[in-house]
Amino acid sequence: MPELPEVETVRRGLAPAMEGQRFKSVEVRRRDLRWPLPKDFARRLEGEKVEGLGRRAKYLLADLSSGDVLIMHLGMSGSFRLSRNGEDVLGDPRYFGEAKDERHDHVVFHMSNGATVTFNDPRRFGSMKLVPRAKLESEPLLRRLGPEPLGNAFDAALLAKACQAKKTSLKAALGDQRVVAGLGNIYVCEALFRARLSPKRQASTLADRNGNPNARAGALVEAIKAVLNDAIKAGGSSLRDHRQADGSLGYFQHHFQVYDREGEPCPGGCKGTVKRIVQTGRSTFFCPKCQK
Repeated sequence: MPELPEVETVRRGLAPAMEGQRFKSVEVRRRDLRWPLPKDFARRLEGEKVEGLGRRAKYLLADLSSGDVLIMHLGMSGSFRLSRNGEDVLGDPRYFGEAKDERHDHVVFHMSNGATVTFNDPRRFGSMKLVPRAKLESEPLLRRLGPEPLGNAFDAALLAKACQAKKTSLKAALGDQRVVAGLGNIYVCEALFRARLSPKRQASTLADRNGNPNARAGALVEAIKAVLNDAIKAGGSSLRDHRQADGSLGYFQHHFQVYDREGEPCPGGCKGTVKRIVQTGRSTFFCPKCQK
């Protein structure tokens, strides 16, 4: 499933084509995505202006002139394809793969500037939902999300407080969207390696007896922000289905230090070996020698 860097990369790719533009027409070719689209979906969008295209955790948020917000999620295999006047907008040719099967083009937005934004999703775990802006804070999809890891409010004190009473592992805590929003398996592994913290360490050890952050909390926050920013600059990670809005592939997977590197020498130079374990049903990759 695409994580925060992949979704942010898509947002940045779509924003120039959608922000400030109106939906000239909307094609709904298939209504049964993760949940059915409303019957009046196209009608509620057509003619409306996209005031802004934002992101909350792994969700794209299109703020509309009608007062609604279009919430979009890529699911497991969803992607957006951007074209103008019938021609795909192409990115760096080094990162192209085979084109998506157009039979899985489920929703097509025709914008007033001539751009066409197509949502393609072979597995149909993606979703779209229209929510009144006034009810966005209470929206079930968003209301329990934790702080944005790239936001100014996310710091060592906030993370330590969120983990203070937790008896789970650090890996499990960071994957909890209520603790920090948008992180997933890949970037949790990478951030823990950069911070030299074991994924098996108890989450509460980020705080002292009074709940104040310690050096581990500070190092982890710094590592989370750094790995996410690096991944966004690289266009995300192209594992399985992820593509950028221009059709090109992200390439941060070539910079993974531990994820999917089982059996390889630790890149930190400690002479350890990257190990794979399973936590909460997901693969965790780490160096047991230098991550404590």
